[in-house]
Amino acid sequence: MSVRAGKVRAARITDFAALGELSRLAQRDAADARSLGLPVAGPPIGVFSLFRFPLGAFTPHDLIYVYDEGGHVGGLLRVERDPARDEWTIVELDAVGAGDAGDIRFRLVQHLLRDAARRGAARLHVACADDSGNVPLLMQAGFARYGEEVILSRPIDAPAVPAPTAARARADRIRPAGPTDAVALFRLNRATTPAPVARLEMLAISDWSGTGSTWRVPRSSLTPILRFAAVEVFVQDALDGGPDGTQLDGMVQVGVAQEDQPHYLRVGVRPEADPAALIRFGLGTIAERAAKSRSGRERGVMAPVRTYESPLEHRLEEAGFTQVATVTLLVKETLVRVAEPALVPAIG
Repeated sequence: MSVRAGKVRAARITDFAALGELSRLAQRDAADARSLGLPVAGPPIGVFSLFRFPLGAFTPHDLIYVYDEGGHVGGLLRVERDPARDEWTIVELDAVGAGDAGDIRFRLVQHLLRDAARRGAARLHVACADDSGNVPLLMQAGFARYGEEVILSRPIDAPAVPAPTAARARADRIRPAGPTDAVALFRLNRATTPAPVARLEMLAISDWSGTGSTWRVPRSSLTPILRFAAVEVFVQDALDGGPDGTQLDGMVQVGVAQEDQPHYLRVGVRPEADPAALIRFGLGTIAERAAKSRSGRERGVMAPVRTYESPLEHRLEEAGFTQVATVTLLVKETLVRVAEPALVPAIG
């Protein structure tokens, strides 16, 4: 990497006009700009609306770093922090400057790693398109590539899905999730997630007991970007209830946008279960909640699907979704794991 005279620092309020323009250029794939390349679903949603400035779109836990060279802001890195799990997620990593953009982004990532270690972050996540040098840059910084996610979009003008009725929900065994479902949701996630991925993401039973806007699992590339008025989770009980009567066939997570952004749908089902009822229920619930919101406007729906969850993406396509991108998932642990003491067989 070349030696540059600029420095990385925390963003100030006076930077936001410049950062807004930099973000806009980067998300529109300007010739001399680089970004994480997270997908959007075309003009009705709007690229820049996913990264709305100024501070109104940020939570108190968000951090923004800028690359400042002689008073000129040439790069930004934005992080969402989850204080409950001591995890940070990079949601934007932009730079403008032709051949300099890679150097600027490397400097931003290195500064983030030092700050994260100083603040005690246990884990850093990032999702990105596999272009613009994103994956090599992050792996050089110590991130490990552990999966891919297909992003699907259902356009605004897709056929409307009627709101679910109570009778239909009962027939499909779908009901709202509650705190007592945390163990069943944890087991469902373990049944649908490969063991290496489950070990990396380290979701605990307590993570599945959220309500309202506190639902942060299951993780996806879109949840840190989109802002929701509330997140609701519904579960589908297994027909026979399983060994202890609490087994779930699947779950659906819906988020109704509070900004000028798409709505959100996340479906998870056991391999032997049919997700059609959950998809229909989720789309109907989003339409019903959006109609009752203050704006009442439809904004389209986006849905992430991990590649190991295939053929779920094909069932979403049957419901009017189309694939718009594939993103790479990476993680870096900043703390050293220490094995707990355990009894082992004695050797004579």
